[in-house]
Amino acid sequence: MLSHEQVLDEFRAAGALLEGHFVLSSGLHSARYLQCARVLMDAKRAERLCSSLANAVRAGGKDVELVASPAMGGVVVGYEMGRQLNVPAIFFERVDGKFALRRGFNIEKGAKVLMVEDIVTTGLSSRECIAAIEEAGGVCVAAACLINRSGGKADVGVPLYALTALEIPAYPADALPLELAAIPAIKPGSRNLKT
Repeated sequence: MLSHEQVLDEFRAAGALLEGHFVLSSGLHSARYLQCARVLMDAKRAERLCSSLANAVRAGGKDVELVASPAMGGVVVGYEMGRQLNVPAIFFERVDGKFALRRGFNIEKGAKVLMVEDIVTTGLSSRECIAAIEEAGGVCVAAACLINRSGGKADVGVPLYALTALEIPAYPADALPLELAAIPAIKPGSRNLKT
């Protein structure tokens, strides 16, 4: 498995470890942002990262029949994890604010599913995706992500495999530190949020 520094080196080499003032998908604000799309745009880098993550899932003894991810951030990492684990990969999309399967995707009743995200911060979208997997008839046996930015504190309700964990402080909009409040916020993620 890749070491903590090797994972961060991949992000640095891709220009994907950013500093400034960012609004995260969760709505929280942070001085650091991990732009997984930049890391995953290089197929060889995505293969290295996901191969290591797939090895961690295998080492955990999880029998997986399907990978399911939340769109948008989990799509590329989910498909590469499916390739690494030699199982199909599908994704959920938000429809009226709730995760749903579209595009003819379905989950067979009782299928053992691995939920895959790029980054876990609060675990909210992971829990929502896991609930959608179970509503669709699957059994979510575990979750996986490239980086757990909660420092390992996020509880998604199933075992969570991550290449590494970082504790990057995140703040509600009404409780920003002065140095962060002094910088204009940008929203680099895929969700259209209001600040």
